[in-house]
Amino acid sequence: MREALARALTASRADTLATFEAYARALPDFAVPLRAEFNPPLWELGHIGWFQEYRIARNPERSLGERADPDAPRRSPRRTGADALYNSSRVPHDSRWQLPLPDATATRDDLAAQLDESLALLRQAGADDAGLYFFRLALLHEDMHHEAALYMAQGLGIPIEDPRWQARLLPEPVAALEFAERAWLLGSPAGEGFAFDNERPGCTVPLRAFSIDRHAVRWAEFLPFVQAGGYDDPRWWSEAGARWRAGQLLGQPRYLRREGSNWAQWRGGAWRLLDAREAASHLTLHEAEAWCRWAGRRLPTEAEWESAACSAPDAFRWGDVWEWTGSPFMPFPGFEPHPYRDYSAPWFDGRPVLRGASHCTQPRMRHPRYRNFFPAGRNDVPAGFRSCAV
Repeated sequence: MREALARALTASRADTLATFEAYARALPDFAVPLRAEFNPPLWELGHIGWFQEYRIARNPERSLGERADPDAPRRSPRRTGADALYNSSRVPHDSRWQLPLPDATATRDDLAAQLDESLALLRQAGADDAGLYFFRLALLHEDMHHEAALYMAQGLGIPIEDPRWQARLLPEPVAALEFAERAWLLGSPAGEGFAFDNERPGCTVPLRAFSIDRHAVRWAEFLPFVQAGGYDDPRWWSEAGARWRAGQLLGQPRYLRREGSNWAQWRGGAWRLLDAREAASHLTLHEAEAWCRWAGRRLPTEAEWESAACSAPDAFRWGDVWEWTGSPFMPFPGFEPHPYRDYSAPWFDGRPVLRGASHCTQPRMRHPRYRNFFPAGRNDVPAGFRSCAV
């Protein structure tokens, strides 16, 4: 297990650096506009290494896993002043553009030294879940930031050539999956390996019989709504959706435009002919809900989504886009925060849960019980949806 984890940490760092090189080619000064959905690339890179060092090498209670005291005193960071630069819990987002960050060479050197120290400590760690907990946490944290770097590149027009992170084509829709009334254990019960705190301790949810799509809605199904004037028809929009729509200049999805009788998609810094067999992506919750009302459908709850994914793994395709659900991001009964206190608890504000994964998600991050969560108006994320019968 330790050897596999060491390989994963090394591979994750290689992907981080490879994607950073794409930024370096496109942005020699690494300057990006100050927007809520962006972070300065040098800050992102330094934060990834800082998090790993803070949670592993500087953590005197790392062997305790979930039971570790998050406030246990840490030794000083390898780089003087790193906490004031990279601690996302204490460094306000907009201030990151004014920080005296180390240059790219120094940041890469820090990352190399931090990874070397983490791998050395991993060789000495206990092989149980507690002993490996913070190594797994640091790995998945880096994987999350890598995905964010990929969809930030989309927003910045930076080409990403690696075939692993390209959208895939979906088949034609076929008959929906039908599930009988049931009780479903939602979440990840204790004793099943690593899980994030918001997945614990699991709770039993009664489900009525439901019918759910076998895969995400494609552009082929979504664009007729756009062409029918759906973006300007108030019948299809919730009150919150109407407020979001009023703030948008274009009556169509982000990254799309009409070119004669065709649709083009902004990808890699250029407009390219859209293949309508791809999953509809970079949609807000509001757009997903509006399409569902127009089509006479609804979004699944997260319990319906999870039960279908786990019960029919060969028929229920997922992993093309993050999928909005109709469930708010809330703690399960008995929730207890893990040592990374800011991971879940600050975001239990009613924002929706997304399930699944996207084509930008590392394969090791893909788990049918994983709960993602973004504000309903985010459309920089590669998010789409599937639907259920009303």
